[in-house]
Amino acid sequence: MWVCTEVEALGHKRGADRVKYAGDHFGGNLSHMPRHLVQSPAPLRRAILAAALAGALAGLAGCTPSGLAERPAVGSFAYRIGPGDRLRIATYGEDRLTGEFTVTAQGAIAFPLLGEVAAEGRTVSEFTALLQRRLGSEYMRNPQVSVEMVNFRPVYILGEVTRPGEFPYRERLSVYALVAKAGGFTYRANQGYALIRSENEPGERAVRLTSATAVQPGDTIRIPERTF
Repeated sequence: MWVCTEVEALGHKRGADRVKYAGDHFGGNLSHMPRHLVQSPAPLRRAILAAALAGALAGLAGCTPSGLAERPAVGSFAYRIGPGDRLRIATYGEDRLTGEFTVTAQGAIAFPLLGEVAAEGRTVSEFTALLQRRLGSEYMRNPQVSVEMVNFRPVYILGEVTRPGEFPYRERLSVYALVAKAGGFTYRANQGYALIRSENEPGERAVRLTSATAVQPGDTIRIPERTF
């Protein structure tokens, strides 16, 4: 469902009139066409009708979808580890348990002594607590472990921005900040909402944009075109 402004609604009515006008012509009915157009050469009539159809389609594409989804603000979004992330893990006094580890496609890391440890879907603090608990229960007394992110999964922005493409993710990244990295909105951009496909989701969702709308790792964000 779409919600249009009064100006957009007027454009839709005019667009619908143009579609009917063009449809009558192509159906062979010239009764709705002004006399000076009926008497115009056929190529000119076709050009006029093509312009009418283009205007109609543009008008029908300019509405803003209703029921826009809301995203967490950057201050409230908790980053969760996923495949492709790279972590630095330090275990105090244990060099063999210290190093950098990449999360596999299965969502785990291969950690010395423990083997495969599931990381996907956990926050950094949750994953730190898991390592400490497993090391403490199986191999060590009171292990001291720290975990920090080295590399995040990238994000992608498409559509009405100056330089669409892939960009590195950083914590507390907003959609507006990502747009700035991409050179800003184009003059055609609809800045009221974005079409976002989250990682592991099959399709896009229309999301309302505010200055604090959070980007999540792996997002593909498309900025739509507005109607003039």
